[in-house]
Amino acid sequence: MIQKQNVVPATVLLLAPFAMGIVVVLSVVLGAKQIALHTVWDALFHFDPDNIDHQIIRTSRVPRAIGSLMIGAFLAISGALMQGMTRNYLASPSILGVSDGSVFVVTLAVAFLPDVHSVGLVALSMIGSAIGVGLVFGLAWLVPNGLSPVGIAILGTIVGTFLNGVAAATAMYKQISQDISFWYNARLDQMDPGLIKISIPFAVVGIILAMFLSRSVTLLSLGEEISANLGVRTKWVKGLTMLSVVILTGVSVALAGKIAFIGLIVPHIARFISGIDYRWIVPVSGVIGGSFLVVSDLLARFVNYPFETPVGVVTALFGVPFFLYLIKTRGGGKHA
Repeated sequence: MIQKQNVVPATVLLLAPFAMGIVVVLSVVLGAKQIALHTVWDALFHFDPDNIDHQIIRTSRVPRAIGSLMIGAFLAISGALMQGMTRNYLASPSILGVSDGSVFVVTLAVAFLPDVHSVGLVALSMIGSAIGVGLVFGLAWLVPNGLSPVGIAILGTIVGTFLNGVAAATAMYKQISQDISFWYNARLDQMDPGLIKISIPFAVVGIILAMFLSRSVTLLSLGEEISANLGVRTKWVKGLTMLSVVILTGVSVALAGKIAFIGLIVPHIARFISGIDYRWIVPVSGVIGGSFLVVSDLLARFVNYPFETPVGVVTALFGVPFFLYLIKTRGGGKHA
């Protein structure tokens, strides 16, 4: 039986398929060119390769909607895991160098391995995630007060800026700035359907790992000493948690480039709904994060209609004020 305090997150998860279905349909129908629902139905079930609308739906709109849903969910779950593991309200893939590391390695791959296969690109993106977070936490251990919420956020910004600078210099030297702009501007309209299919097995592993670790992350969020006394093997849990974050963030960056603030904002919303239990926070973060990115992408299409605005601009409009609010109200300490 579902306990009383779990009624709200359970209701959110129960209603999630309907909400996500609605935002996906809106994403497919709305855009620079409005497409009728019956046309969408025909494109999916009675595809005519000579019909331009059918081509748009099959090759652009549907991959864009599904990819946005996946990426938003992956980044939100990653942020939730990082915040729980580090007990840091400011932790997220875009702030702690995880996304920057992915973009950095992807840039090197495009520059020096131009024929790399899609699977290789996803794998390299995950390696980049590991490099980015490794640099940030490695420096945090060396710098006085480096593991404090604000300290680690500053180190993440420094490492991210450094990696982005090296990547940009490499791109200019190799004359591939146009080729790698996709990963910096997160153009969801250029989503590759083939890459989405390839990414699914990796993502499933990352999500299963996240759910498997969620109970241990809940105990870690209460404090390392408490969790150790309760039998949690903290080093193993932290290592596997970061592996899940690396997989999910690496897949996200490979699909659409760096998208900021989803991993920061959404876990706070999920925690407000779900309480402190990460067995609820992780899935609630996933469904809210996916829907949030799809809605943000819809807004990006109409901010400067009929031209599209990079979705990162829209997420930043929500994320920057929220980030400043967290620094002001909670940046000095760790969450309970």
